[in-house]
Amino acid sequence: MSRLFRDVEGESPCPQGSVVCIGAFDGLHRGHRALIGHARGRARLLGLPAVAVSFEPLPREFFGGDDPPPRLLLPRAKYEGLRALGMDVVGLLRFNAAMAAMPAEDFVTRVLAKKLRAREVWVGPDFRFGNRRRGDLAMLQAMGPEHGFVAGGIEAVGEGERWSSTAIRAWLAEGKLELAAKALGRRYAIAGKVVRGRQLGRKLGYPTANLRLAGKRPALSGIFATWVRGIGAGPMPSVSSLGTRPTVDGVEPLLEAHVFDFDGDLYGRRIEVEFVAKLRDERKFDDLPALVRQMDEDAARAREALARDREERGVTA
Repeated sequence: MSRLFRDVEGESPCPQGSVVCIGAFDGLHRGHRALIGHARGRARLLGLPAVAVSFEPLPREFFGGDDPPPRLLLPRAKYEGLRALGMDVVGLLRFNAAMAAMPAEDFVTRVLAKKLRAREVWVGPDFRFGNRRRGDLAMLQAMGPEHGFVAGGIEAVGEGERWSSTAIRAWLAEGKLELAAKALGRRYAIAGKVVRGRQLGRKLGYPTANLRLAGKRPALSGIFATWVRGIGAGPMPSVSSLGTRPTVDGVEPLLEAHVFDFDGDLYGRRIEVEFVAKLRDERKFDDLPALVRQMDEDAARAREALARDREERGVTA
């Protein structure tokens, strides 16, 4: 299992040296994977640990205050994704006032040189770091020899346009799931532990597995045809709502997945909800009977969309 660290201070997780890649890594899209894969390859060649350094919360969230940008990956999912991509050590540094004020030169000396004993540092296009974003690849390359590392950059990755977390957030918000999937290299999904809700869905004939978003703003909202993983041997067909539930005066964004033809207890289980097709935007209904009628229609459309998806993928069930 990858070793996780959160703080700048403390003993080095790789005292013999390391190969480091740095980024926000929100979404772990194909551009991120190119950077991570390059760093992993260099680390294996040199016989050193591969280290991914990121931040939690993301700097944009910290500076966003009451209006933070949407998130593609929750922190645990980001850590698990980096681990699955072969990172031996993962740093999710606490981005707080002290980190925001740290000069870029101090980040190089305290994090890269002292904490990680870096021998190589790799970053993506337009990478910036440190107070007022003064640090860049040129600074890393200038300071590297003094601290025993070399630094390099990975070119932008994309087809026609650069794949970026910003573009993926925009596509998801617009319901363009296929464009997002192309950039991600997989369909967009949200994973989490099922929590107990108000049980309203069960009373309406649509029991749901509910995932909270850890206070993060979701990158998409509405009603979707989805697959749920983590219940049976394969993905389970479902219809899901992601939003604030205005008909019942909800406030906190919540992901609610109704798994078709399933009535088991999922509380406490970790599942993943994969978004296949957007059915409609969330809206407020006059009463619960009107909501149920719409839920019936949503369920029928979701079954049709998932049947088409299964057929297109050549899966029999």
